[in-house]
Amino acid sequence: MISFYEIITRILLGAIIGGIIGFEREVHGRAAGFRTQLIVCLAAVLIMIVSENYYYYIPNTDPNLRIDPARISAGALIGIGFLGAGVIIKSGYAIRGLTTAASIWIVSAIGLAIGGGLYLAATVTGATTVIALWVLRILEKKIKILRFRNISVSVPLTEKTAQAEETVTSILSGSGFHIHSVDYEKNTGGEIIYHFSVSTRDRGVVRKLFAELCSLEFVSSVKISS
Repeated sequence: MISFYEIITRILLGAIIGGIIGFEREVHGRAAGFRTQLIVCLAAVLIMIVSENYYYYIPNTDPNLRIDPARISAGALIGIGFLGAGVIIKSGYAIRGLTTAASIWIVSAIGLAIGGGLYLAATVTGATTVIALWVLRILEKKIKILRFRNISVSVPLTEKTAQAEETVTSILSGSGFHIHSVDYEKNTGGEIIYHFSVSTRDRGVVRKLFAELCSLEFVSSVKISS
């Protein structure tokens, strides 16, 4: 049987490590923040304590009964997967929430480790997770990531319309954008809308591009989205 002080120690350590990881998510405005991560970690700790308690308690009650403590913890990880899926959002090319979902999953694993009495493994994993979330974020900002954008340019149907696509394409290429595809649309107002699917590694060029496209006389509207 697990002693009273051992149970308290595991629960408090789970709350501390889960709270630290959750605090990092909260600071950066993520949906699953301080309270969510803390509660997930506490739940995982409790699940593992229950599993371990059953492992010791049931054989003493009935020697013919056998229990696998790993089954309950495995079920917990599956349940946490559904919780993590709830914070993943896809908008255009952008997928948000993957890191938060992964942090929920690792927090539950840390909780199970603490619940199983693996304090060193849980503490080292928790510290490594905080470093990955907080410190590596600084390095990630310095990496030139390929960013995808959708650019819509509306042009009135005039004699200059034929030159519009060529002009906009030239500006995009000159700004360092790679054009993947171009879609065409004509609205009820008689405007031709060009939908460009592009990518670039330069974060600051998007604002300059927007200003340059807006300055074109034949362009009636410009929209840039991810």
